[in-house]
Amino acid sequence: MPRDPRVAVVGHVEWVLFGRVRRLPSAGEVAHATGAFEEPAGGGAVAAVQLARLAGSSRLFTVLGEDEPGRASRRRLGELGVAVLDEPAAKPTLEPAVERTGGDPQAAREWSEDEAVPGAATRRAVTIVDERRERTITTFGERLDPAGDSGSSHWEELRELDSIYFTAGDVAALERARAAGRVLVASPRARHALGHGVPIDALVLSADDEIELAAAEPVEHEAELVVHTEGADGGRWRRRSGVQGRWAAVPPPGPAVDSYGCGDSFAAGLTFGLGAGLGLEDALRIAARCGAVCLTGAGPYERQLTARELTGGAES
Repeated sequence: MPRDPRVAVVGHVEWVLFGRVRRLPSAGEVAHATGAFEEPAGGGAVAAVQLARLAGSSRLFTVLGEDEPGRASRRRLGELGVAVLDEPAAKPTLEPAVERTGGDPQAAREWSEDEAVPGAATRRAVTIVDERRERTITTFGERLDPAGDSGSSHWEELRELDSIYFTAGDVAALERARAAGRVLVASPRARHALGHGVPIDALVLSADDEIELAAAEPVEHEAELVVHTEGADGGRWRRRSGVQGRWAAVPPPGPAVDSYGCGDSFAAGLTFGLGAGLGLEDALRIAARCGAVCLTGAGPYERQLTARELTGGAES
C-alpha cells in the first residue's frame, strides 16, 4: 500500500435519530422503535469518518447551524477523527414549523408549513431500520450546502490533496474541490454543482436508487468513471472510453445489522484507494470491504473498516 493519501470531503451533515422496528407501520398504525440513538450523519459526515479511519485523519468542509445539533455534530465528528471546517450558516433558511399547541386542534399548523428563522438550522432526520436491515429516512429542514464563494477562510485549507469526495455544494465549491484534489469523486446528490462542465474522476451511485439514477443520467458525461453499486451483487463500472467491468461483493465479516451508511462508506473507500494511487480493481476491493463492514454495525459508525484491518489486522 502506498503512503496514506491526504483526503477531504465537501458535503452535508444531518443530525439523525436512529431506531429499529420489526416492520414499518402502514398508514394509521403505530410502531414502537427500540435501540434509539443519535449521531451526526448524512453523506458528508459518514464518508469523512470512514476516510479518517482509513487515512488516519480527514477534513470535512460543510455548513452547520449555530444550534445544538450543529454544536453536537462538531463535537462528535471531532471525536471520530474528523476536522470539521464549517462556514458560518448565516443565510436565512426554512425550518419545519413546530409549536406547542396544548392539545388545541385549532392551534395546530399543517405539518407541511415552513417558516423563516434567523440563521440556518442544522438539518435533522429520523432513520428507521426494519427486520430486513433496510433503512427508511425522513428529513426535516433544508440541506445546508457549502458555498465556494462564501468568503470563508476555511476554503484556504482545501488545497494539495490526493483525493476529495464531494456530496453537496454549489458550482464554486465543486470548482474549488477540482482545483485542490488530484482525484475528485462525486455523488449525484450534489445536484446543484453537477452539469456545469466541471470534470470529475468518478461518479458513484446506487443502481437501486431512482433519485440518484435520475440525477446522474444528464451529468455522466462529466465523469471519467461511473460506478453503480448493486449491494450483495457487487456492482459495475464504465469508463468514458466505453471500457466497462464488474466487481464482486465482499461477504460481510458478521451478521447484517443496518444498511445505513454502506453506500457512503463504499464511496469513501473508493476515494481513499484512488487517492492512494491504487488501480481501479484494488480501489474497488477496498470500497467493497468498506460497505460490507459498515453493514455489520448499528448506524454508520459502530463498524467501519480501519487502517489496521486494511493492512491485515483482524476485523472485530
